Amino acid sequence: MRRPFRATAPVKEGPRINREIRVPQVQLIGEEGDNLGVVAIADALAAAAEAGLDLVEISPNSTPPVCKILDFGKYKFEAQKKASEARKNQKIVEIKEIKLRPNIDTNDYGVKMKSMLRFFEEGDKVKVTLRFRGREMAHQDLGFKLLQQVKEETVGVAKVESEPRLEGRQMVMLLAPR
Repeated sequence: MRRPFRATAPVKEGPRINREIRVPQVQLIGEEGDNLGVVAIADALAAAAEAGLDLVEISPNSTPPVCKILDFGKYKFEAQKKASEARKNQKIVEIKEIKLRPNIDTNDYGVKMKSMLRFFEEGDKVKVTLRFRGREMAHQDLGFKLLQQVKEETVGVAKVESEPRLEGRQMVMLLAPR
């Protein structure tokens, strides 16, 4: 015997409004923000209808739930505006990578340091990767000294997030802006 298919009720996003509020009593807040006390849900719905507005559940977890009389469309619009403003103001931190070799020339090193400092000014993290090839693996101490030099030169503008460590044939260090 087959069971009849039953669709589950869709989960509603946002606060419950008007007839969706199914509790006997609510703490009612008026249009101007004045507390009208604990009232029956029917009286609260009537007051909202009389004002030509909606009854919106603001705090569902309190006892009794707090409901406010307001224009739900305007409320949703304001919430959307706040969310978009918050998204606009946040900075996404990127991780930029600088690749070095143990026997790097001083001029090349200077160019890499300039770009590293520019990344810190922009607020990005920098991953310094030092790649060893062939017999350079025997001289890991030179690579470690180079990363220590990078750390000393950036001490004013950056802090070390992860110390230099060996990962296979490369040594990696992560720096973050102060």
